[in-house]
Amino acid sequence: MKRSVLTILLLAAAVVCIGIGVCGSEPASVLNKAIHICLECIGIG
Repeated sequence: MKRSVLTILLLAAAVVCIGIGVCGSEPASVLNKAIHICLECIGIG
């Protein structure tokens, strides 16, 4: 019983954190950083 409650709480916390990140325009920031890192690795940027 304790383990399932802990699992549900952790899952709920993860969903809340993902929601906050999406609302704060984090996906665009992460994509932008990923593009710059990839371009630097292959020597274009």
